[in-house]
Amino acid sequence: MNHWKMLLATVALCLSNFSHAQSVGPADAQALEQAGKLAEAAQVWRTITKQNPSDAGAFASLGVVLSKEERYQEAASAYRRAIALNPKLPGVQLNLGLAEFKQGHFNSAIAPLKAALDSQPTSTQARTLLGISCYGARRFADAVQYLAPVAKADPDNTQLHQTLAQSCLWAKQYNCALQEFLHILQKAPDSPAAHILMGEALDGLGRTPEAIAEFEAAAKISPREPNVYFGLGYLYWRSHQYEQAAREFQNQLSADPGNAQALAYLGDIEMKKNNPGKALSYLRRAVEARNDLRIAYVDLGAVLAGQKQYQDAIAPLKRAVDLDPSQPDAHYRLGRVYQAMGNRAAARQEFKKVQELHQKADEDIASKMAAASAK
Repeated sequence: MNHWKMLLATVALCLSNFSHAQSVGPADAQALEQAGKLAEAAQVWRTITKQNPSDAGAFASLGVVLSKEERYQEAASAYRRAIALNPKLPGVQLNLGLAEFKQGHFNSAIAPLKAALDSQPTSTQARTLLGISCYGARRFADAVQYLAPVAKADPDNTQLHQTLAQSCLWAKQYNCALQEFLHILQKAPDSPAAHILMGEALDGLGRTPEAIAEFEAAAKISPREPNVYFGLGYLYWRSHQYEQAAREFQNQLSADPGNAQALAYLGDIEMKKNNPGKALSYLRRAVEARNDLRIAYVDLGAVLAGQKQYQDAIAPLKRAVDLDPSQPDAHYRLGRVYQAMGNRAAARQEFKKVQELHQKADEDIASKMAAASAK
């Protein structure tokens, strides 16, 4: 008898719970959310979605609550379910884009944010988030497209203008970058980062002396600014002002003794000055610090070959080829090494590659000239 009483009590409890589950509705979830009971509100919305799996609004509301709890991955899943049920549900594309953005999933954020902007072309929030997502996804030309009108409407937002300026720079839209950096420097004339980026934009426009002046201004304002001396040294190196370049690279090493780029370019300068011992010291330190600096490997192979250490020269030259097979210099030096070692077949193969690369370069130039003439 007791067994039956317990069984009936259990059935009654289950029926009671089922009845309660059936009674919950959006108002209950909204009341819990307003009371700050987000976990409980989310559970009610989940119950509602189970009761009515075709309720797009319930999935969207669940996403909102989960976002407030910073459970962005689950929120994104709820928003996607809502969109699948009703693609035109207001605000959900924006919320999905924001949830992906908050996770740093910039590529995933772009499509829903673009959809949100298409449905609301005047939405500054959607446009800004879309532009910054493109920036985060390294789609810099797209970032410029979306951020430019927002930045124009908000001239005092220095961070926004800096993001736009960097997007212009990395999209190689140097005039745009220059204009933005000038705007930033008017607002913050003592910003070393703005001077550095301004210098990069000027260098992209071929205005190297002015670029050097900007880097010098940055170094004067903030001598500890990361890589300011390397950037200045590189501009001098590009201008064939090797003594000035070496001085700045040494300044960089004083601030950062393990800076592989500074070591590599100092090695290059010493090689050019016909100081193979010093060159080898710098270049070996550079490739120990980083294995992706092509100039260090090309120069290391060249110096070793110059000292008739042909076998030792092969590995760094091959590494240089691997880093960029389209550059003929490493192929040529490798061919010369094989030739000196008596390996004629390998030498011919490398020299043939050099010839092919030069022919391709000539064809590219001819194509551009023909295109220019056709205009």
